[in-house]
Amino acid sequence: MRNAFFDLDGTLTDPAVGIVRCMQHALGAMQCRIPWPDDALKRFIGPPLQESFKTLLGTDDPEQTQRAVELYRERFGEVGLYENELFPAIPGVLAQLRESGHRLWVVTSKAHVYADRIVDHFGLRPFFERVYGAELSGERANKADLIAYVLEREGIAARQACMIGDRKHDIEGARANELASIGVLWGYGSRAELERAGATTIVESPGAIPEAVRSIGG
Repeated sequence: MRNAFFDLDGTLTDPAVGIVRCMQHALGAMQCRIPWPDDALKRFIGPPLQESFKTLLGTDDPEQTQRAVELYRERFGEVGLYENELFPAIPGVLAQLRESGHRLWVVTSKAHVYADRIVDHFGLRPFFERVYGAELSGERANKADLIAYVLEREGIAARQACMIGDRKHDIEGARANELASIGVLWGYGSRAELERAGATTIVESPGAIPEAVRSIGG
């Protein structure tokens, strides 16, 4: 039986409004002098927050990046996580995969305390075995580390799973753990990014996921 690991942001849901506004909130509070328009900030959807703020603030100071993360979460935990939209075709795709006997998991670099709330907000809990995410401390924010943790904790062999996501971090994390991967093009990564990262296959719409899973051995 194949296990499908789903990224959250840019794969199951479109979180752009909430993430961008929370980044702007944090950058404003940090008195960042560089203006970051909405479109420029969207490219930071997907990577770990600490990594993104290191670039946005132009600093290697861990205290500065951690302060930015705290300011981001100050707004995100109350408002930002609900400034989010479910991609319309996703529930039907998840239902189809479950009916075909697949086990589904959310595997996201977002802190699991937020990922759990988002999954419940959109009524997706019945489709998934469990939701896995990073700790608020940043532990397991790296997708390769997180996938390794899920495989070990659930006793899943790499050949029995695939990773589905929209950014290079999903694909690179899968490759680091010898998983097949499906890159998706309705999120925030380009075809070129996913190809360079080494995606096993790439799909243009959610409806193509079940066939892609079957084609790589599911």
